[in-house]
Amino acid sequence: MELLLLSRSYLFALLAVALVVLAGAHDRLREAVLDGRFHVVKRAPSGTIAMVEIDPRSIAAIGRWPWPRSLHADLIGKLAELGVTDIAFDVDFSARSVDPEDRRFAEALRGAGGSVILPIFRQIASDADGARQGYVNRPLAMFETDAWLGMVNVTPDRDGFARDFSFGATIDGQFIPSIASLLAGLHEPSAPEFRIDFGIDGGAVRGLSYIDILHGTGDLTALRGKKVIVAGTAAELGDRFVIPGGQIIPGALLQVLAAESMLQGRALRTTTLTLSIALLLLPLFVAFVLRRRRARHRILAVISAAIAAEAGAIAIQFIYPIAIDTSLLHVAAAAYALIGLVEEVDLRGLLRLAAEKRFDNVAMSLSDGLVCVDRDGRISMSNAAASRIFGFDSAQMRSLQFGQLLAGDPAGRDAGAPPTADGQVREEMGKRANGELFPLECSWSVWETPSGRQYGVVLRDISERRRQQERIRYLAETDPVSDLPNGNSLIAALSDALRRDEPQRLMLASLWHFRRMRDLEGQTFADALIRAAATRLKSRIGQGVILSRSDSDEFAILLPASQVDVDRLAASLIETFRNEPLEAEGRAVRVPIVLGYAGSEEAADPEVWLGNARFALAAAQRQEAEIAVSFAPGMRDEVEKRMALENRLRQALTAGEFELFYQPQVDLQTRLIVGAEALIRWHHPERGFVSPGEFMPVINGSSLADGVSAWVLETAIRQAAIWQQRGTPLRVGINLSQSQFTAGTIAVDVARLLETTRLDPAWLELEVTEDIILDDISRVRAILGSLRELGVHIAFDDFGTGYGSLTSLRDFPLDSIKVDQTFVRNLEPGSENAAIVAATIDLGKALGKSIIAEGIETEAVAVLLTALGCQEGQGYLFGRPMPAHQIEKTWLRWAA
Repeated sequence: MELLLLSRSYLFALLAVALVVLAGAHDRLREAVLDGRFHVVKRAPSGTIAMVEIDPRSIAAIGRWPWPRSLHADLIGKLAELGVTDIAFDVDFSARSVDPEDRRFAEALRGAGGSVILPIFRQIASDADGARQGYVNRPLAMFETDAWLGMVNVTPDRDGFARDFSFGATIDGQFIPSIASLLAGLHEPSAPEFRIDFGIDGGAVRGLSYIDILHGTGDLTALRGKKVIVAGTAAELGDRFVIPGGQIIPGALLQVLAAESMLQGRALRTTTLTLSIALLLLPLFVAFVLRRRRARHRILAVISAAIAAEAGAIAIQFIYPIAIDTSLLHVAAAAYALIGLVEEVDLRGLLRLAAEKRFDNVAMSLSDGLVCVDRDGRISMSNAAASRIFGFDSAQMRSLQFGQLLAGDPAGRDAGAPPTADGQVREEMGKRANGELFPLECSWSVWETPSGRQYGVVLRDISERRRQQERIRYLAETDPVSDLPNGNSLIAALSDALRRDEPQRLMLASLWHFRRMRDLEGQTFADALIRAAATRLKSRIGQGVILSRSDSDEFAILLPASQVDVDRLAASLIETFRNEPLEAEGRAVRVPIVLGYAGSEEAADPEVWLGNARFALAAAQRQEAEIAVSFAPGMRDEVEKRMALENRLRQALTAGEFELFYQPQVDLQTRLIVGAEALIRWHHPERGFVSPGEFMPVINGSSLADGVSAWVLETAIRQAAIWQQRGTPLRVGINLSQSQFTAGTIAVDVARLLETTRLDPAWLELEVTEDIILDDISRVRAILGSLRELGVHIAFDDFGTGYGSLTSLRDFPLDSIKVDQTFVRNLEPGSENAAIVAATIDLGKALGKSIIAEGIETEAVAVLLTALGCQEGQGYLFGRPMPAHQIEKTWLRWAA
C-alpha cells in the first residue's frame, strides 16, 4: 500500500509536468521564474552609453513633430563637440522632408566621419489593394552613404513582454547588425537571439534632454568618450515596451539594455528543455531517498530541494550569462507537495473554496476590467474595475447580457458574440450606463466546464490610447498653425491622385511678402495671418478640393480638373485677396496672393508634380504682380539656361569681362554734378554689352554674388580715389548686396579699402535696399552703424516700394533717401505720385536726410521736383550710365 501511494505521488508530479508542457503553460512559467531572478541578480550599467531623449520638454520647446532635420544636424555637431564617439538615431529618416533640411542633415552625416548610426526596420502595412505586406523602412539613399545602418526591430513575446534580442537580421541578402550590437562593437551574423539581462539597472543609464544638448545647458562634460542613442521617450511618440517586472520603458532604453548586456558579457542563454526535464527529477529523487519518512517531512525536503536548486541557478546566473530553467522542477515539487497534503487530509472541498477565493482576490485586484460569461452570454462574475468602466454596480452587472455592454455594430456583426477560439483580442465600442460610447479592448479566454463552455473577458478602456494615436497622427499629418494638412499629407494626396489616373490640377498660392511681414510684425502676427488666409481659402474653394499648407507662406490646392474651372477659381482668389483684407491680431491687413499651378498629366511622381507647380509659382512671383501662372515645360528649360548662364558669369568674372559705368547725380538747382552711381556692365566678347536685367538676377541668386560684389566695391572705391587724387573728388554711390551682409565682413572690407586707397570716406555712399534691411534687422542695423562710424554715407535705395519703409527710416542710420523711379518717371503736378514724392521730401527734411530722385527723364519732371524741394536728381535727362573716362570728359572740368 505504501509503495502504491509513493508511486501515485511520483506519477502525479510527472503528470502535472506533462500537462504543463502539453498545455503550453511551460513558456509562461519559465518566463515568470527567469523574470523574477532579475529582482535578485542586479548590476550597474557600464556607463559607456547614454540616451539623448526626445522628451516632452524638448517637444514643448521645439514644437510640432516631426522636427526639421536641420535640428538633428545641429545635434550631431553639438555631440561631436562634446567628444561623443558614436551617435545612434532611433528616428525614422525613410521619407523626404524639405530639400534644404535633407541636404543639411546629409552634410552633418558626412562631417561626422562615419560615427552616426541610422535605423532600418521592418513593418507591416496595407498595399493599394488592402493586402497586408511586409515593408523595409530604410534611410534615404543620400543619408545611407555616410552612416551605418542598424536594425531597431524588437519582437515582444506572445505575452507582450520584450525579453529577447537579436544581433541583427538579413535584409535583401545583406546582414544588418542591430543598433545595440553596433553600440557594443559586436558583429555576430550567425549568433542566435539572446535574453537581455534586465538585472542591469536601467534607471542608472544617463539620459539628457535633446533641447539641453542643443542649447548647451546642464553638465554635458560627462558625455566625452561616450556613445549615445537619440530617440523619443515622450509618451505621445509611442515606442514603448513592457519588460519583466511589468515596467514600461522607451524603446531607446531597451536598446541600451541590450547593448549593455553585450558589453558586460551578459547576453543570457536559456538552457534547453532536456536540462529542465533532467532537473525536475531532483525533488523526486529527494522524495525517494526519504520515502520511509512521514509525508510532511518529504514535502519539506522536496520544497527545500527546489529552493536550493533555485538558489544555485541564481548563483550561476550571477557569475555566468546562463539562465537555467527551473520551472518544471518547481512544478514537480509543487505537485508532489500537493499530493502529499491530499494523502494527509482530504482537502478537495477546501482546495476548491481556496481556489475560488484566490481567483476572486486576483480578479478584484486587477486594474483592467474582468467579466466571466456563461454559454448563454450572461455575465456570471465581474470585478470592481469592470464596474468602474461601465458605471454599473456588481449586482447590475450580473443581471446583464455581455452584449448589452457594447454598442451595436453598424456592419451587422453580433456585438459581443463569443469567439470560437481562445486568445482572441477584439476592439469594440463600449456603452456606459449613462449611454456614453467609448473604444473598448476585449481579450477573450475560453474553457470547458461540466456545465458547458465558459468565457473570461479582460476589458480595457482604450480611450486615452486612441487619443494619443490621433495626436501623433495629427502631428505627423497636420500643420498646427493653420490646422490644415501639411506637406507630408500633400505628397500622400498627390500620390493617390496619380494612382487614380484622373486629370487634376495642383495650385500653389503664396502670400505676397509674407516673410517680410513676419520679420517686421513677429511670429504671432504671422501665424494669425496664416490662419486667416487658410479660413479665407477654405471658404472659397468649395467641395471636393483638398487644401493644405505646403510651406511657410505657401498653400496647396488640389483640384479635380473635370469639376473645377481652374482659371476662374484663380481669378476669383486673386480678386478676393486684393479687395478684402484679412483679420489678424485685431488688424485688417490687405495681403495679395500669387498663384502657380500644374496638371497631373505633366508628372510621373508627386515630387515632380509639386516641383512643376513651384516652377509656375516662382514665375508668377518674378513678375511682381498678382497673377496666376500655369506650368509650361519651358520653365524647366529656363532653370537649365539659368545654370548655364551662372557658369558663364563665373568665367566672365575670372576673365575680367565686367566693367563699371557711372550715372551722374546732379544738384537740381545748379545742374552741376555732385555724385555718380556705380553700375555694373557685362562686356560679352561676342554679344557686346549684355543688359543687367539678364544677368544680375542670376548673380544675386547664386554664390557669384560674393565675388562680384567684392569686385564692384573695390573697383568703385579705387575709381573714387583716382578722382580724389586728381583734384576733382566726386561722391561715388555703390549698391550693396544681400550676400555682403550675410557674410558680415562688409564694414571690415570697406575700412581696409579706404585705408589702402586713402579715399576720404565723405566721397563714398553705400546704397541699401529694404530687402537687405529686413533680412536680419538687428544684425543689419549693427553693420550699418559700423559703416557710419567709418564716415561713409548710407543711402536708402528704391524708397517707397517696400512694406516697412517708414519703419526703416526711423530705426536705421541713414543719410539720404533715393525716391524710386516708379514714382518719378511720369510725375505730374497734382497726381497721386506727386503727393507721395512731396510727402517723402518733407519727411526726409524733417528727419535730416537728403533726397535724391531717380528716373528723371524730362525737364518738366526736373522742374517739378525742384519746386517740391528735392535737392538732387538722377536719370536719362542728365545722362545715361557711362564709362569713367566719359564722366571725366563730360562732367569733370579738369578733363577738358
